[in-house]
Amino acid sequence: MAYDIKGNWKGGWALDLHTLSSTHNSDGSFNSVRSEIGEALFQLKYRQDYSKIDFLVDKLVEFLQTRMVLPYINVIIPTPSSFTRDIQPVHEIAKKVSSKLNIAYDETYVVKVKITNQLKEIQDINERQELVKDAFAISNPTLYAGRKILIIDDLFRSGTTLNELTATLYRDGNVNNVYVVTLTKTRSNK
Repeated sequence: MAYDIKGNWKGGWALDLHTLSSTHNSDGSFNSVRSEIGEALFQLKYRQDYSKIDFLVDKLVEFLQTRMVLPYINVIIPTPSSFTRDIQPVHEIAKKVSSKLNIAYDETYVVKVKITNQLKEIQDINERQELVKDAFAISNPTLYAGRKILIIDDLFRSGTTLNELTATLYRDGNVNNVYVVTLTKTRSNK
């Protein structure tokens, strides 16, 4: 079940919720029940189970093929990561989606120019916005001017990062439209 996600982009979707329920255990841990996509994403990101990539790619491709805007997308870009990994899951997924859909892929168009800690630990929306303000730059401002961009990300929470990234694409890249798709979204936008 897909969800519309709202922001400063033209259209945005999350394929599913990340967790269906979560209970706090007495030891401070959580007992979380994840959606099928949420569990696959969790296994990929936190257990380094790279066998989940193809499943997630297939889910994204299947969903994107139902979107009327798909034939008009000129390039797919991944959201730049908060920290360096040997294998960047979002980049690998976006690269494979672009290949299956025969749409250009560019992971160098947007450059992260400001170190931002992972935002998941920060509850205050204003603090989150301040942390990502001016965090991105466009490597070649004329490359996709007037074009339509699809951003792929893993998890939508408040939209802080995606809104800043989208604002950068419109302002500095002069792109025509930005669309966003994430694998999952949180049940709360905090």
